[in-house]
Amino acid sequence: MSTGATVAIIVVIVIIVIAVAVLSATAARRRRLRRRFGPEYDRAVVDHQSQRKADAELTSRERRVRRLDIRPLTAAARSECTAQWASVQERFVDQPALAVTEAQQLVTTVLQDRGYPTEGYDQILADLSVDHARNLEHYRAAHAVSESAARGSASTEDLRQAMIHYRAMFADLLRDVADAQQSAQPDTTAATPDGAVTESPDGTAAPSGRAAARPAGEAAANDGATAAAAESGPAITGDRAVDTRS
Repeated sequence: MSTGATVAIIVVIVIIVIAVAVLSATAARRRRLRRRFGPEYDRAVVDHQSQRKADAELTSRERRVRRLDIRPLTAAARSECTAQWASVQERFVDQPALAVTEAQQLVTTVLQDRGYPTEGYDQILADLSVDHARNLEHYRAAHAVSESAARGSASTEDLRQAMIHYRAMFADLLRDVADAQQSAQPDTTAATPDGAVTESPDGTAAPSGRAAARPAGEAAANDGATAAAAESGPAITGDRAVDTRS
């Protein structure tokens, strides 16, 4: 075999090896992005009509969030936010529209305290998708109802659902980043009437509504405010009671 033929074969082999390595790296990156972004990965593919462009977009989001000063809330801040949420959900009984507005504001406050920029709805979604992708649909749904409520076209049931969605996002934001990344399923716990039993994010059963609101401070100090937030769904009682189970 001539020297030229040998060189050509070597070049072909090198090209094949490089191509295989590139394809393997691309596949590995794609699997990692799918695991991290969950349903947001498929949404990005649909939006961009291309897996390659979706991969680039999601990788860009990761780089942006790494540059932000994202931090967990302190124990004191978690306790305060949990107490504020309990107050908001109590207000839902008589002023559901106002309660939803305040729930939105509380979620925004938590975002700011955690270090997320809060200007531009689309940018908020993009930033949250990096570490909170599995509950991001809750935020979208709640935001849509808030816009309807601002126009005066949201029903009481719409407002109830918004509270449930905001609560899921609120509880997720109270978790540390590491805990949020380990979450394999979205937070689907729903608000329940007073005295009912609901499942908290750690899998334990606990009372919801006003029954849970009283020990919320203690729970925040001992077990983290996330479980306390998830335990206390919108407490809707009395003559205007609405079934809050979803």
